[in-house]
Amino acid sequence: MSVDIYSFKYSPFCRTVLMTARELNIDLNVIETDPGADQTLTPEYIKMNPVHSLPTLNDNGFILWESRAIMQYLCNRYAPDSTLYPKEPKKRALVDRWLNFDMSFVESGKYGIMMKAFGGVDPPEEKVIAYKNLLKQLDQLIGDNKYLVGDHLTIADIAVLVTSSILLMVNYDLTDYPNLGRWLRTLTTELPYFAEINIFPKEDMDKWVARSGHYLKRKML
Repeated sequence: MSVDIYSFKYSPFCRTVLMTARELNIDLNVIETDPGADQTLTPEYIKMNPVHSLPTLNDNGFILWESRAIMQYLCNRYAPDSTLYPKEPKKRALVDRWLNFDMSFVESGKYGIMMKAFGGVDPPEEKVIAYKNLLKQLDQLIGDNKYLVGDHLTIADIAVLVTSSILLMVNYDLTDYPNLGRWLRTLTTELPYFAEINIFPKEDMDKWVARSGHYLKRKML
């Protein structure tokens, strides 16, 4: 039986799961679900996922939501020996730390630029300053490393890469963050499926924003 993933192509949370599955050669049955059209608010969806978030995994009756939990589950369930999610406790702890850092700081902080790029709303100056400070910290943490943990790709790289790809989408000036810029360019080139999953015509996104702006503003404010 297939493994279903309820996903939305513009959601970075969903794209991290799709990239993880692709790296592990897991064939997911993608069910496109548009939150802007309230498709996550149907009785059927809420019964499956009471918090009506995306993505949601249905692995033959096992339901799981929260993108990082799904990424970890796919590794543990279908590729327990993969270096994508190291088994060694210390390395795994470092991967988990990045996953938590990404959700707590990088993901939340990026709304400072998303408000303007996709919501048409000028962000408060303090959000802009806070995001620049965050990028500086991220640049320092990456340093001259090719990967975030060890000498190979992990789900930490996938998570932070997808979250940070917003910088490429809006042509953000990364001159002051050379390590981050190099790291982004390296991985987006190295991973053959990155563009397929993460790059889409801007006009398509603009059309979705036009009909779903209320949803975006709720998420960003």
